[in-house]
Amino acid sequence: MTAHTAARTDGTVPVPALVAVVPGVPEPRSRDAVTALLRRVRALRPGLRTEAVWLEERGTRLAATLDRLPAAVLVPLLFTRGPGVKHAIPALLAEAGRRAPLAASLGPHPLLAEALCGRLVESGHRAGDAVVLAAPGSLDPESTAGTQHTADLLSARLGGAPVLPGHLGAGGPSVPEAVAELRRRGHRRIGVAGCFVTPGAAADSCAVAAAAAATADAVLAQPLGAHASLIRLLLHRYDQAHVRRAPAPRAGRSARTGAVAVATAGPGAGHGWEAHY
Repeated sequence: MTAHTAARTDGTVPVPALVAVVPGVPEPRSRDAVTALLRRVRALRPGLRTEAVWLEERGTRLAATLDRLPAAVLVPLLFTRGPGVKHAIPALLAEAGRRAPLAASLGPHPLLAEALCGRLVESGHRAGDAVVLAAPGSLDPESTAGTQHTADLLSARLGGAPVLPGHLGAGGPSVPEAVAELRRRGHRRIGVAGCFVTPGAAADSCAVAAAAAATADAVLAQPLGAHASLIRLLLHRYDQAHVRRAPAPRAGRSARTGAVAVATAGPGAGHGWEAHY
């Protein structure tokens, strides 16, 4: 049975599993971080089943995951409503030949700003330090606007400290360029916070870019991982998608054509972690 919202034989609807959709590939560091994240999710929401799939995996992996769940909600570990949410995940569902409700991106949201602030403070950020918010680059205007909104929320959370987006790729000033701009404005201590849940290629690129622009006074925050505020945000997005989903037709294949119905919102997307943000 596919994870559509199929009713049980007693007429009740099962509580859907939370399926985290992780950008990139399932390399060991990413797997470990996601395992820790979902363990914390289950601790906060006892009885909730959790699974994880990676965007760079084939749709067959997603199909196998959904087929063993009576119901599921996909929660993207992405920080803006960019190509990953609008195209890549729907394309993965289409390839899998399955459908499931898709939650909103994690950001922008005040809880995301709170988590970013927490990681900065843990890394040595001081009141008044300027910050570069590092994020994967994207030519999608909605994604770029979302990153700017998150930077504004983080600035407010830091008491008005300046926060500039720094992009790893297209979409705006690079991390070194953002650091240089803040230094031009007279800021000596600058922190770099990354919009990344797990270690991996994107976070590594952020660290390299930050190191290239850094001085002894630079602070590099760690990936968000299982930060308490991120856990709350993940469950908030899950709950939103769970509540708003419309009653679904009976799961399975069309009796007339034998085809599997797929709920998608757009065409396929390009490859590589940058394209998903």
